[in-house]
Amino acid sequence: MVDLTLDRLLDLERRGWDALCGSTGGAFYGALMTPSALMVLVDGSVLDRDAVVASLDGAPPWDSYDLHDVRRVGLADGAGGADGAAALVYRARAVRGDDPPFVALMASTYVVVDGEPRLALYQQTAL
Repeated sequence: MVDLTLDRLLDLERRGWDALCGSTGGAFYGALMTPSALMVLVDGSVLDRDAVVASLDGAPPWDSYDLHDVRRVGLADGAGGADGAAALVYRARAVRGDDPPFVALMASTYVVVDGEPRLALYQQTAL
């Protein structure tokens, strides 16, 4: 079974943010999300995978981001982080152009599907 360790989950989150900075977020999250995955955003919207892909394909890129206070929450812990589900919770700060920084708490819940970590639920809470 794949290990949903803190390092593995943090790597996936950083790859996602890197994709958002490179205007490839739609393709990245389209591949990462489970078919029934949802994103719950700070504006109250709830997007399914298709809506996420469509919204990110046209979104302007982020210039930079920082992730802080990162924690892993095991949802079905086995030995050494080898479980079928885990969440990564962290504080993010992202900057785009001259806009005020976007600062929020994030929670990304991952499940193992066919031996690979996949994003099942993502939620933002504004700070």
